[in-house]
Amino acid sequence: MAKSPTATTSRRSTRKPRARSAAVPPSADIEDLAPSGVLAGPTSAAPALSSELLRWYDAHRRDLPWRFSAAPGREGREKRAYAVWVSEVMLQQTRVPVVIDYYSRWMARWPTVETLAAATQEEVNEMWAGLGYYRRARFLLEGAKQIAEKGEFPSTASTLRQVRGIGDYTAGAIASIAFNEVTPLVDGNVVRVISRLFAIADNPKESSTIKRFWELAGQLVDPSRPGDFNQAMMELGATLCSKTKPDCSKCPVSSHCQALALSRENPLVGVTDYPRVVPKAKPRRDFAAVCVVQIAQGLKEEMAEGKCNLFLLIKRPEEGLLAGLWEFPSVLVDECKTDPLNRRKEMDRYLKQLVDIDVEQESNLVLREDVGQHVHIFSHIRLTMHVELMVIKIKGDVGQVCNKGQGSTKLKLVDESSIDSMGLTSGIRKVHNMVKAFKEKKLLEQSQMPTKKRSRRQKQ
Repeated sequence: MAKSPTATTSRRSTRKPRARSAAVPPSADIEDLAPSGVLAGPTSAAPALSSELLRWYDAHRRDLPWRFSAAPGREGREKRAYAVWVSEVMLQQTRVPVVIDYYSRWMARWPTVETLAAATQEEVNEMWAGLGYYRRARFLLEGAKQIAEKGEFPSTASTLRQVRGIGDYTAGAIASIAFNEVTPLVDGNVVRVISRLFAIADNPKESSTIKRFWELAGQLVDPSRPGDFNQAMMELGATLCSKTKPDCSKCPVSSHCQALALSRENPLVGVTDYPRVVPKAKPRRDFAAVCVVQIAQGLKEEMAEGKCNLFLLIKRPEEGLLAGLWEFPSVLVDECKTDPLNRRKEMDRYLKQLVDIDVEQESNLVLREDVGQHVHIFSHIRLTMHVELMVIKIKGDVGQVCNKGQGSTKLKLVDESSIDSMGLTSGIRKVHNMVKAFKEKKLLEQSQMPTKKRSRRQKQ
């Protein structure tokens, strides 16, 4: 039975190396950990391991839309390379079932690198909306433009790494799967498999350990079927060799697994002790005032129903978090200034500076109310958004709102239907839905008030 990493580590400090009852020291070397009957080095084990793993992969691999045989010739290989590239970028930080639909829609719209290269960033963002980590989409577009300009898809890992946004892992995936280059790849699934195969207890986040994973992956990769082998390693890690519930009884390479052998020799050691769990750094806590500015045109009844309304959107800077994406006016505030008064002061100052909207002087304030809070978790930031709705009627030409602000190309007014179809981040989409629900509730309350008054008169 697998033990928790914390519990296992605490017991290891009292063990003597090589003793039957000893646990695995956190920084032990692979040669010192190999139990009897298990090969300590990858070189001699590689052919048998590769054969068994590929046999299992051929019989059990999942049917995924990006796994198809390339048509003969350069064009067929490049089409396969593009499919691998798009799928692998989408799969980073995202589960397979979610990616399948996104991938299918993406390929239907941009079936080749050339068609993607002709797209705009906003079109790409709209297609990407909901996948998160929008920098990935930006790099895909920039990389496609770079490849289209050169007129040829790079076919080796070294040349692929020269493309914007393609790192070691993606380069290894494209080169081995599409172009049959004998080159390894290492992702989270592969780290888990190799860590257990060779009982590597070192910190998997350290550069020296990562380098070791790459070296072992390079020694294991099958020279005749490198692409299938790399996919098999990832498939094994994603299915049988899972993080918390590995199914070792069905694993095709369990006879080569040193973590499994160690766990059988010592009940204090579990397969899930590998790779070592490294505590995540606490996310930074940020706070923001978010104002959904609705510019009303028309009668009061039409405004309440959402007709003839425009919403102000602001484009984020081209570098940094959520670069180049559209959002509602948002300004960071100190935690000690998240009360309504301070938030509104900061927002008014921001709107005046960026858009030149003076709520008191140049517009009629129809409504301004707090809507609620939404906490959005990024990989390193916990952002608490304090959301308010501001409905205003601009004195003069509404179209001039964006033109007189600083950096008018970063501002735009859109209607409700446009917001629904835009590639907004999940956090901003949540804010928009909160405001819609808030307005619907207000409408319902207003519609019920006259009815109640009439019922009282009837009783009198």
